Amino acid sequence: MGNLVKTEWYKLRKDRSFWVLILFLLAFAVLYPLDLLHPFGENTKLPNGNDFYRGDILSINTQIVHLLPAILAGFFIASEYSMGTMKSIASSGHSRIRLYFAKLTVFSIGSIIILLILPIFMMGASAVYSGFNVMPQWSFFFQTIGLLALYEAAFASFMALCSTILNDSGKAIGFLILFLALIPSLLEFIGAKVTFLEPFITHSIFMTEGSILTIDQIGHWDGNDIFTFIAVPIITFLVFGILGSLIFRKKEIK
Repeated sequence: MGNLVKTEWYKLRKDRSFWVLILFLLAFAVLYPLDLLHPFGENTKLPNGNDFYRGDILSINTQIVHLLPAILAGFFIASEYSMGTMKSIASSGHSRIRLYFAKLTVFSIGSIIILLILPIFMMGASAVYSGFNVMPQWSFFFQTIGLLALYEAAFASFMALCSTILNDSGKAIGFLILFLALIPSLLEFIGAKVTFLEPFITHSIFMTEGSILTIDQIGHWDGNDIFTFIAVPIITFLVFGILGSLIFRKKEIK
């Protein structure tokens, strides 16, 4: 398993789409705070504390950046089917389940790296530009970093599953971006119409991700909060990972 992960990690490091996304986000992380500082050509100060971190960094992550790993999924996973690479990998003699989880592990790491660029580098750049008074509370910062990593791993397992089913980079990217953009509204509609599904929908990763922005306002976490924010993404990762590996195991690869 270790050698499989190393192989996939090497492929990720050589993946151009991965580096294009990273460089784009790094440039955005450095330049966007400058735009906030000079909205009309006049020197201004950024909001202090948690408000700036939540409103101008985490909100961008939950609305836009969490869609970008779909591009990586298309090129890193789905394209290997259309190019014939996956057929060679599947015939290497390794267990298909181990092959799938090795790729899923590395893809999850890549997705987490993409999602954490803005919280870390934009926050750092903002502190350099405007002073460390813009920094959020450390407890809030590290809680959100950990939860973002958990949730992105869960989303990565879903993206890997869809990419395995679709087999084509263009189809996978288009479907995932459209699905992830529309699914919250669709689930709200379904939950309102089918009441017995409402608890499952409310506690799904698609609906609870946005709550990460407000964990500093929750106060002391009770048992339900811990389950929602920690257990749900872990369970989701395992469920989608197992489903994806079973589909990959039975899949006829051309």
